[in-house]
Amino acid sequence: MARAQGGRTETAMAAIRARAAGRGLPGGERLPSIRRLAATLELSPSTVAEAYERLVAEGFVRARPGAGYYLAARSPQPLILAQAGSPREQAVDPFWVSRQSLDAAEETLKPGCGWLPAEWMPGEKLRRGLRRLAKADDAVLVDYGNTRGSLALRALLLARFAEEGLAVAPEQLTLTGSGTQAVDLVCRLLLRPGETVLIDDPCYFNFQALLRAHRLRVVSAPYTPTGPDLAAFAAVVEAERPRLYLTNSALHNPTGATLSPQAAHRVLGIAAAHEMMIVEDEIFADFEPEPSARMATLDGLDRVIRIGSFSKTLSASVRCGYVAARADLVEQLVDLQIATSFGGPGPLAARLVEDLLAGGGYRRHLHEVRRRLVQARHDVAGRLEALGIRPWLMPRGGFYLWCRLPDGVDSAELSRLALAEGVVLAPGNVFSAAQNAAGFMRFNVAQMRERRIDDVLDRMMRRSLAA
Repeated sequence: MARAQGGRTETAMAAIRARAAGRGLPGGERLPSIRRLAATLELSPSTVAEAYERLVAEGFVRARPGAGYYLAARSPQPLILAQAGSPREQAVDPFWVSRQSLDAAEETLKPGCGWLPAEWMPGEKLRRGLRRLAKADDAVLVDYGNTRGSLALRALLLARFAEEGLAVAPEQLTLTGSGTQAVDLVCRLLLRPGETVLIDDPCYFNFQALLRAHRLRVVSAPYTPTGPDLAAFAAVVEAERPRLYLTNSALHNPTGATLSPQAAHRVLGIAAAHEMMIVEDEIFADFEPEPSARMATLDGLDRVIRIGSFSKTLSASVRCGYVAARADLVEQLVDLQIATSFGGPGPLAARLVEDLLAGGGYRRHLHEVRRRLVQARHDVAGRLEALGIRPWLMPRGGFYLWCRLPDGVDSAELSRLALAEGVVLAPGNVFSAAQNAAGFMRFNVAQMRERRIDDVLDRMMRRSLAA
């Protein structure tokens, strides 16, 4: 019924636009009354009223209380995305993959993006949660939230941390608008422009973009299948004296590597010796088959700050993240979040995440996703091997494969060529501060279902080598 009503409203809007265009009406010309136009179009008055209100929102029509509706003086044409042109040419840098993935047309294939396909996500559970939210008190629907975010959701997170042996007091945890906002707040609090931050090489490309936005100096250390190259890591810390080390725990992005307990202890020792803070982003932790070593757990949140969100496991549309740290740091982060966004995630987002975490549905959802990813990793690795593209390692979990391309193939050039074929890729150097990963590519195995991707990769690699 709602869909049919929407179609009738669109019909009325189209008729109003056509009337204005066909008669060449000047701006300011009065339009037919609701009842008159409803009779002409054989639609209900409520449908025509809704059509007029939508056109007012677009700026095509102006409403004059008590006098009716008038054609706007300058009638803007509605934005038609097909006329917007192709994405602007830009350098293949840490912003490139984000822009291409987020702005891609619906039919574009996105093995370079950083999220699961919509059909893999718990859509029906989200719908049920939204229906329950619709019955919530008005305050949940319209008010600001608690400065630290939903108490019930924080209690669930504390229980999850306790399961892995991390004891976190209530005052050591706050919710944020997203995982990215959590990193942003920490950078605002602890760093000043020009100070040095250490990242992995390769690392999640938006870490670099965010650090650039804060005008910070970035240094890097090579990453291995068990964590940072410890000798190089120690040498960089000794020489550069970074204030902070920013990394992924659990399943590293983009490599899929797992930090070993030995490496975790050594990194913590180096950080303590040089008074360096560590931000450990655990956004992929729930994709692990079993928990791996976490620096936050080993350190007890003394020098380590844990951040995370539910964008990868539940919904990127429901923005909700968190920070767990020393109580004194969390207190300052709460004030900073008030100053910059007047609090954390709204009650609606927090309540929805809480609703999904509270029952067994979340665990069942993750179990099914992990099962599907095991098969996808195996299948995609075989397909890529057949093209001469070899995984750097086979991860324990998650949806990324960090792969070496055939000799002579530049991943940035390959990505440009593939984009023209409607395929978004994630070239290696967007992940590398040292720009030494031109021969690598990150693939999202869950987004590789279409065999057309294999054909595009094969043809574009051949073209790249022939150029």
